[in-house]
Parts: sequence; structure tokens; C-alpha cells
Amino acid sequence: MKSLHIKLHTFWVESDNYFTVTKPWFASQIPFPLSLILPGRMSKGALNRILLTRGQPPLYHLREVEAQIYRDAKECLNLLSNRLGTSQFFFGDTPSTLDAYVFGFLAPLYKVRFPKVQLQEHLKQLSNLCRFCDDILSSYFRLSLGGISPAGQETVDANLQKLTQLVNKESNLIEKMDDNLRQSPQLPPRKLPTLKLTPAEEENNSFQRLSP
Repeated sequence: MKSLHIKLHTFWVESDNYFTVTKPWFASQIPFPLSLILPGRMSKGALNRILLTRGQPPLYHLREVEAQIYRDAKECLNLLSNRLGTSQFFFGDTPSTLDAYVFGFLAPLYKVRFPKVQLQEHLKQLSNLCRFCDDILSSYFRLSLGGISPAGQETVDANLQKLTQLVNKESNLIEKMDDNLRQSPQLPPRKLPTLKLTPAEEENNSFQRLSP
């Protein structure tokens, strides 16, 4: 859940990152006029999601929530770095589902040119996580060791864009699953049958209401 909040805030809530990176990327993949409407709705939805799940006492204000998210994000990165250590992957020399999942969150944070780079700078201080991302990019995204040409950089950016979109879809699925788990099954209210009085009972009832 913390990783979801990190991604939501970095891409969708942080205004500079949203207007510079996320909104243009997302809008370029959907037709007009949805490209003018959906990004803003996604941004508001991400903010509401964070405030709903994190804006609990003692965190009442957005700045307090954001500060806590960044603290949690740095702690999460530190734990991943300690777990990876000097290994190539998290469970040895063979990539696993965890490696793919972690890479899906780290690679955009590591490679995308964000205006707000506070968390990105912290990630770049963790050399083993950066090496982890570089190894996967060079092995599975076919980057040449001699450098990246402008055309190659466009390919990398396109791959990172697709990767970010996949992570967004995955996050939406996680949100739906989380909502389903939070909602306990509710039975529909039982409708009580309407009792009908016989003519004699109605007359007797009316007489009682009129009696002093």
C-alpha cells in the first residue's frame, strides 16, 4: 500500500511532476476530448485516495500527509536496498515476480526527468537499486553499452512511458481489490409486509381514534 501511495503522489499529486510529465504522457494516449478531462480526474482521484487512506489523526493537513509519504517512501527504498544487498536480483541470479514488480516502480522514478527530484535523489544514492534498474534495462530493453543515441533515447522514453502506464493499470486493480476487501458484505434491508385491515377492523380503528 505504501508503494501505491508513493506512485500516486509522485506522478499524479505533485503538481510540477503532474503537469510536466504525467499529464502529457497520459493525454497523448487517449483521444480528444477525453485527453482534456481524464487526466484531471485521475489527479483528483489520486489526491482523494491518499487523503482518504492517509489523512487520519494525527495527520490532518495535506502537507503533513505528503511529509509522511516521503518518509515512508525513503524507508521503503532503504529496506529494498538492504534486502537486495550485492545480489543481482532479490532471490539470487534469476529474476522473479518481485523483481518485475519492484522494477516497475523504481525504473520510472529512477529514469524519468522529474522537476521535483527529492525522492529521485534519495534513490540515486542507493547504488545497488540503481544498478538493479540499469541491469534490467540493459538486459531486457536492448540498450547499447556504448551509449544511447537520440533515437535510442526516444525508445527508452517510450518504453518507460509504456511501463508507467502498466503500473497505473496495476495500481487501479490494486485499488479495486482494496475497496472490495474494505467493504463487508451487506444484505439488502428486508421489506416489511404491509398489513391490511379488514373492513370491520378499519371501522373499529376509526371509531377508537374518534373516541375521547
